[in-house]
Amino acid sequence: MLRLYAFVIVFNVALATALLAVPLARYLSFRFGITSVPGGRRQERIAMPKLGGMAIFVGFTAAIILAQFIPIERGDPFEIVRLSGLILGGTMIFFLGVVDDIFGLNWFQIFLGQILTSAIAIIFQIFIAFFNNPLTGLQTGEWSPIVTVALTMFWLVLMMNTVNLVDGSDGLAGGVALIAALVLFLNSAIRQEPPQTSVSLLPLALSGALVGFLLHNFYPARVYLGGGAWFLGYLLGALSIIGGAKMATILLVMGLPLMDLGWQIVNRVRHGNNPFRGDRGHLHFRLLDNGIFTPRQIALAYYMICAFFGFLTLVTTSQMFKFIAFAFMLICIAIGFIAVGRISALQDDGGVSS
Repeated sequence: MLRLYAFVIVFNVALATALLAVPLARYLSFRFGITSVPGGRRQERIAMPKLGGMAIFVGFTAAIILAQFIPIERGDPFEIVRLSGLILGGTMIFFLGVVDDIFGLNWFQIFLGQILTSAIAIIFQIFIAFFNNPLTGLQTGEWSPIVTVALTMFWLVLMMNTVNLVDGSDGLAGGVALIAALVLFLNSAIRQEPPQTSVSLLPLALSGALVGFLLHNFYPARVYLGGGAWFLGYLLGALSIIGGAKMATILLVMGLPLMDLGWQIVNRVRHGNNPFRGDRGHLHFRLLDNGIFTPRQIALAYYMICAFFGFLTLVTTSQMFKFIAFAFMLICIAIGFIAVGRISALQDDGGVSS
């Protein structure tokens, strides 16, 4: 009964705080000119407030601090240390996003900030200590500190940029992150034996904050995530580590955005473009530009794909099955990318010939 009480309190505090913070985020955005440029990469017709990530930041932080006062069993001796790292690192990357929204940072400044944020996580005991080998189902042995640090930084930076790059259509990044957070919660609260109740409160708090944000961000959006996308990606990456090396879970849930990220980096390099400079080459932009789907349909399609593979992680314990599912997903996504690319090429040819 106490577990259920903790779940209800944490989720609703995060939800209510985020809902209350959205109007403030909109006000501050317009008051200080932290808005999108009409006709920019998203091709908006009007300026949109970009401080929506503040609602997630405030809602999540308030809920997880409150959760520490709920008398539930806590099995991790480093829990308060990791929680401190989660808050400190999250605060740093959130304000880096705000600075970028105001001044526009270059890629090196952003990358340096993400590395420093990852370093904070590692210092506070948030690091990848092992993997579950998909071929044997056994845990790998301990790595050297250099490998651990490099792998953890790569993972956290990857997640920060994946969420940021998928944030190009109303409700897209927030909804995909919500599904990932719910899967992490269910893994820790129900699937783990014994349940990791205190750990599960962290992704649950994120879920509540994201619901509050999405009520204002789903199509037609009234506020954007902005630089808060890095904060959201940092949380997902760190929570997958705190939850007991659940990177495979996140890889399956976030497989489509991750594949899109890799695809675009290769494509930009192949055409001699800066791989760190945003464009409209991402899948959601292509679907919009080609008139294949509306923003609402794109978001719902992403949700269904991510939820399906998230469901697979909850119903099976086989690492090999997850590995095969991930490989199958990559093949299907690659076929989809090729098909969308062919449609774009045909439309371009038709436009030129006409």
